[in-house]
Amino acid sequence: METRADAAPAETAAPVERRASVVEGWDEARAPTPGTAFWNAMPRATRADAREAEVTKTTSPLRVVHITAELAPIAKVGGLGDVVEGLARAHGKMGHAVTVILPFYSCLPTDKIDGLTHVMDYDVTKGRYQDGETRYFNFRTTAMRGRVNGIDVILLKPHDDERSNIFQGSKIYGGSYDEREAYLYFCRAAREFLIASGENPNIIHCHEWQACGFPMIFWGLRDAYGQDCDGMSNAKIMLTIHNLDSNGEARQEEFCATGVDASMFATVDKALDERTIGHNPERLCLLKGGIVYSNHVTTVSPTYATEILAGGGGFTGKNLVGNKHKFSGILNGIDPESWTPSDDPFIPYGYDSTNVKSQKALCKKYLQRGLGMKEDPDAPLVVCVSRLVPQKGVNLIEQAIRTTRFNGGQFVLLGTGHSDGVFRKMAETEEFGENSDSTRLMLMYSDALSHLLYAAADIVIVPSMFEPCGLTQMIALRYAALPLVRRTGGLADTVFDIDDASIDENERNGFVFDGTGAEDIDVALSRAFNLYKSKRSTFEEYQKRAMNVDNTWTEPAQSYIDLYRTL
Repeated sequence: METRADAAPAETAAPVERRASVVEGWDEARAPTPGTAFWNAMPRATRADAREAEVTKTTSPLRVVHITAELAPIAKVGGLGDVVEGLARAHGKMGHAVTVILPFYSCLPTDKIDGLTHVMDYDVTKGRYQDGETRYFNFRTTAMRGRVNGIDVILLKPHDDERSNIFQGSKIYGGSYDEREAYLYFCRAAREFLIASGENPNIIHCHEWQACGFPMIFWGLRDAYGQDCDGMSNAKIMLTIHNLDSNGEARQEEFCATGVDASMFATVDKALDERTIGHNPERLCLLKGGIVYSNHVTTVSPTYATEILAGGGGFTGKNLVGNKHKFSGILNGIDPESWTPSDDPFIPYGYDSTNVKSQKALCKKYLQRGLGMKEDPDAPLVVCVSRLVPQKGVNLIEQAIRTTRFNGGQFVLLGTGHSDGVFRKMAETEEFGENSDSTRLMLMYSDALSHLLYAAADIVIVPSMFEPCGLTQMIALRYAALPLVRRTGGLADTVFDIDDASIDENERNGFVFDGTGAEDIDVALSRAFNLYKSKRSTFEEYQKRAMNVDNTWTEPAQSYIDLYRTL
């Protein structure tokens, strides 16, 4: 049964008898109330400053502008928002001048934007295709400036937003507006803002297909009409591909939202989508255009870059002919100010590598009590925090739930998505429903609960079919939960199998499998359970070691700066 944070506990049949456990250090007065949204209570009142390594300030700062559809925490849908925030904050701490340009969605929580002020109103050339004809006109645009978690942010929107539905709606994506029109207009608006404001960046860092119109018109207008961008003649453009699952297919007439005729891009060597050749109409691939017109392209892990160049993720080798030389992969990082178990306000008992065994056991008992599960310290607790979509290996998650229960473990799933139907059906059964003492299927989103799950978990599974980078396994390691992953993308770059003798003992930190069948994840789970049950001290030693893996932004941020400078 689904549990909602805003719902009162439902009346149920007599609860299953739970076996209480005795865990040293347990404070009964702080225990959660089962059947409530206890994870929202923030059990610890204060938070210390996150412990970060000292950052040396640069003596030659760069001016970097990010163009993105997401920025955590104000405009976060997936990992994109986290990555832009983490990278921008890391570079800011290094002394670089960083600005993020973001759409001013009507649903943004303006109370979380510090010092929000009006910057300017200006005209942006925009086109409209109607009745077989394209007409271009000046579209008045408003720019606002503020700060989000210390990051300088520029927010762009139509000036007369009562007469335009662009970026209107109750959520970031899926509003009433046409997303292709909105983001193509946004790219042109960002270009014109940079010219009008005199920002003069060294690097313009674009993210995903939503920002790919920017490099296309930035260089396309110069090449076709000699229209240099005043004040940006030395700027270089980097594009980061976070996920090839969406690549921005657009009809040529739709591209007029940039105020530019698409015909200059409608060739195979530029932005024409080869998959549509011979169709009526042939279409553009915005991501391909972004790749062609950017000075450099990164993906969010080295392995994902290799997979893309090999034709994975919906792209073929033909798409990349002449552009492979400008690809590289840099792993994402996680923000220690959000993910540090020693001072995490969302968990009841903080810990570090010196006391992880005792304190993690308390977090596990806390979660078991709150969710009404058996309070058994010896049952391996398996956790999955994920969007429930095909990419994330829904069939393998389902198999892991069944296998965990069969082998005497406990399983908690937190997530939602358009493929969550199988879990809704499971939650209606006696075996896996609300009266089960070993399984909880939390079909919802809760950032607070996710923190507690990582803190309580022994094992965190990430059985993705493809995973450009993945933050889940990095967070799991930081919280001393051993990740169990399918070998793909960034998972392959960050998790190294405990039983792989070819890997240095000090680098092994989880469990890895290769296939896509039920038996593949079963074997990996069996190995994890065997280590947990028969060699607990060894399992716990790996947990301590996992906490010392540095997956913060320190190294990736420097790698980006090094790459910026080569451009």
